[in-house]
Amino acid sequence: MGKASVLIYIAVAVLLLLLVSHSPKKPSHHRYRRLKLRSNFSPDKHSSHHHHEPVPFDPLVADIERKREDKQWEKKMYFEQAHKELEEAPAAESQPEWEDFMNAEDYLNDEDKFNVTGRLVLLFPKIDVDPADGYATENELTDWILKNSEREVMHRTQREMELHDKNRDGFVSFSEYEPPSWVRNADNTSFGYEMGWWKEEHFNASDADGDGLLNITEFNDFQHPADSKNPKLLQWLCQEEIRNYDEESHNPSHESDDSTEAPARKLFAELDKDGDGYLSDVELLPVIGKLHPSERYYAKQQADYIISQADADKDGRLTLREMIDSPYVFYSAIFNEDDESDYEYHDEFR
Repeated sequence: MGKASVLIYIAVAVLLLLLVSHSPKKPSHHRYRRLKLRSNFSPDKHSSHHHHEPVPFDPLVADIERKREDKQWEKKMYFEQAHKELEEAPAAESQPEWEDFMNAEDYLNDEDKFNVTGRLVLLFPKIDVDPADGYATENELTDWILKNSEREVMHRTQREMELHDKNRDGFVSFSEYEPPSWVRNADNTSFGYEMGWWKEEHFNASDADGDGLLNITEFNDFQHPADSKNPKLLQWLCQEEIRNYDEESHNPSHESDDSTEAPARKLFAELDKDGDGYLSDVELLPVIGKLHPSERYYAKQQADYIISQADADKDGRLTLREMIDSPYVFYSAIFNEDDESDYEYHDEFR
């Protein structure tokens, strides 16, 4: 970003802050809202491929949550190491220390320490970059959210790798890897079990260089195959999808929906390039991203929601003023019980 653009942003930010601080005090539409943090941390939950956990819009909030989550992770790992005999017992869901939870939330709700308007003023020029024209577009918001999400995903992958890398050589072998407890305790009808998420075939497909070990990038692909660019892993994902649907088609309880059959047949015909009436893994590849959405897909969903809620003039993009006028689109909130009926509660970003 050029020096002139930076100066323009600073001038606009100062002007907006002056306007906000000197404008007549009106009853705040948001005065009963309280920023909150996630409190339902469960280590195994983040390993489950059928659950997507959005990240906060503000990296500072994400960092606070990540540090609290790391403390819970460390506590759980210490407990398991110190009490091996309890490994087979059902684990209670881990919860943050109440004091840590309240201290963090009190910080976020102290305007002198964490001012939402000031944060949005600071974040806007980091979002509005392509081009830096005073508007945050859908693509810019998507890229911003995706960057935050990828940072969160990699952090969790690094933490998982530390757990499984028994000899501390920076790699994970299949013999070192242990599936999450929800897989170990599941029967063969569970989501991850059916799809083969934790089997050796999946591990080998993630091993891009074929050395029998997963480095951090390969291990991240192993945990998040939908976001991988590894052709071998994407092919495995297609093969698993075909295998899964083939089993469903032979299931007597499986029922087809007539309302979706016509478009499904049309799409099938488009994908079935050789016209043999079957979809191969290669033919399924163009739509695998729709069957297994990537982080970019979820980031775009979040960006679209933000624009739909904060875009006052409905031009499909956001100005800094529009973002400041709708702060709780970017910062999830809970409300005072007396005012709960006056507002709709959105929890999309937690």
